Amino acid sequence: MSGERPPLEGFAAALAGLPAMGPSRIAALLDTWPADDAWARVVEGRAMRHERVESTCGPRPARIASEWRRAARATDVAEHWSRYAAHGVGVRVLGHHGYPVALADDNDPPRVLFHRGDLDALHGTRASIVGTRRCTRYGHDISFEFGRDLARAGVRVVSGLALGIDGAAHRGALEATDDGGAPPIGVVGSGLDVIYPKAHARLWDEVARAGVLLSEAPLGAAPEPWRFPARNRIIAALGSVVVVVESHPRGGSRHTVDEAAARGRRVLAVPGSVRSAASAFTNELLAEGCHPARDSTDVLVALGLSTAVAGAAVAGGADGAGRADRRRAPDAMGSSVLDALGWDAASLEELAARTAQPPARLSVVLNHLERDGWVEVRGGWWERITEVAG
Repeated sequence: MSGERPPLEGFAAALAGLPAMGPSRIAALLDTWPADDAWARVVEGRAMRHERVESTCGPRPARIASEWRRAARATDVAEHWSRYAAHGVGVRVLGHHGYPVALADDNDPPRVLFHRGDLDALHGTRASIVGTRRCTRYGHDISFEFGRDLARAGVRVVSGLALGIDGAAHRGALEATDDGGAPPIGVVGSGLDVIYPKAHARLWDEVARAGVLLSEAPLGAAPEPWRFPARNRIIAALGSVVVVVESHPRGGSRHTVDEAAARGRRVLAVPGSVRSAASAFTNELLAEGCHPARDSTDVLVALGLSTAVAGAAVAGGADGAGRADRRRAPDAMGSSVLDALGWDAASLEELAARTAQPPARLSVVLNHLERDGWVEVRGGWWERITEVAG
């Protein structure tokens, strides 16, 4: 056993790492005792004697108490604490020095917060961008543009680093950060040493270097399904507004929207095709009276930023992107096919019916549009990438 006594954060991190430890249980422990005292009670098997702690453990508190005690007795807290320094992960405890103000006043703040990067990234105006992992190209492009334009306007972009909408928003924000834009904020559902999804390993590092990565999960924690709704409440808490880009009817964005509503946060939704399942929830929100997010200007205005700032951000984004300007403009036939395609994914047969063109002729036009970067094909479905520049 190590001789040097760990700081309070070390005991809090050790508590977070116990088996079957979730947000409600660690909240019960740390709202009742200081972390070192709570740890001692767990080691001695006395923590369950408090009614609030016991109430979080369901019908078998004795079993959980036994698991905690066994794991705690096998843990050298000082050695466990040294792992955090080795991984470059900081630990903050609610109510103690260094805990971010952005979360301290929330109605359900993480009692223990783990971070990689600079917590100062949380200082400033923040907007959360959320949506489906299974996004369309339209949703991907919109999310990227929102992330880029908001960061250029000085807004910290908060998202969950998942595939699809989250990753696109962070990549857009990072493009702006390279030019002096606001730092990104990533909130994940696993330990900060357990990258999920693995395809985003580089993105995790880039967000941590440019801004900050946050997690409620201790080192080594797997991305278990229950952790993502808990993560979503943090995303909702951090954003002054929450923007839903694309979401399927039963997607996790619904939970984030509920958490935002519980906190009085303003929710905006990106309009999408009524034929696109990926836009089913966003269109539902709009039908219920949610404000639309047609471009980043709508988000900036919702944040209370001046229209001059909003206009400058969008103009800067258009100049910086330059994608359409670099591509060969489609001819009249190509433009008519793009108009027929709209923002719906469509098969060759469907497009042939919409355009009244023979499939062979249409296939040639689509191949030219794909070559020039206007459309792409996925599994036999054609999808538009971006609007034709006017």
